[in-house]
Amino acid sequence: MEILGLPAHPLVVHGAVVLGPLAGLVSLAYLRPAWRGLLRWPLLVGAVAAVVFLVLAAASGESLLESREQLRQLDGMHDHEEGGELARNLTLLFGVLAIATTALQRRLHGLLATLAPVATALAAVAMIVVIALAGHSGASLVWG
Repeated sequence: MEILGLPAHPLVVHGAVVLGPLAGLVSLAYLRPAWRGLLRWPLLVGAVAAVVFLVLAAASGESLLESREQLRQLDGMHDHEEGGELARNLTLLFGVLAIATTALQRRLHGLLATLAPVATALAAVAMIVVIALAGHSGASLVWG
């Protein structure tokens, strides 16, 4: 996978490491009921963008490894690859929860109205941590 002759992975990763945590932070602010009306669309759009970029980052990383087998020999590559897969999966979970929470915002009542944003925020925290760890391991491979 290439963009203008360059490997796509280092290019789309920047979107993933910015938009994933940013959407996650919006979901933390969404915990405050008074802000939910204001943050509904930013959370929805941010979650979808995060999912798109994390899926593209994982796919382009796999493509890069297939095209350059010597990269598999680098110390830490396996950890980075596993971290990227976990980041993609957690972002998918976060995306599903964020979409469901925002789509059903006006229909949820009582305990469910509280639990849905909390579950989304918990998935967001896990996603942010794993994106940071996977990003750090990838940056260490390139620059370390």
